[in-house]
Amino acid sequence: MNQGQFDLFKIPPSLPGGFRYRLEFLSKDEERDLVERFADLPFKGFEFQGYRGKRRVISFGWQYDFNRMELQKTEDVPDFLLPLRERAARFAGLEPPDLQHVLLSEYASGAGIGWHRDKPMFAEVVGISLGSPCVFRFRRKAGSKWERASVVAEPRSVYLLQGPSRTEWEHSIPAVDHLRYSITFRSFGSSDHPD
Repeated sequence: MNQGQFDLFKIPPSLPGGFRYRLEFLSKDEERDLVERFADLPFKGFEFQGYRGKRRVISFGWQYDFNRMELQKTEDVPDFLLPLRERAARFAGLEPPDLQHVLLSEYASGAGIGWHRDKPMFAEVVGISLGSPCVFRFRRKAGSKWERASVVAEPRSVYLLQGPSRTEWEHSIPAVDHLRYSITFRSFGSSDHPD
């Protein structure tokens, strides 16, 4: 079975606990409409302590400033993303207002993202892939070695990181071959809410 084509309830046992995935979360028309909307947004190059990544990003609700190492309030989630946030919340078993941080990322050909774990103030992470497929890789330290797993995040698919997949495993995306967008919704841990 192609790992990118498994059903929500048939996740291979090698993938981290708490990880959920669904194909065809969006229709092709919805994907096209979102990508057209993104053309009007002021994406900026991702910056991390003086380093500029190949991907471009824009945040809504809240944004994490990697140079100052702090969370900052930013523009409200635009109206065109609210129905998608509602669907993402349902997929995660949350209420839409729980997903207060929205990150849109644009990966040009050759762009990826290195190994990382989302900042600890975030709880659940819901990601939606648009455009090019990508390999979504996981790893965690197991003694002197690494446990590894991966899944192909197909266009229009959705995934959820919660539990061990969120807190124990790092994830990364190698360089993509063609333009890819991701929409990432994040909730805050109960004691880490910025309000």
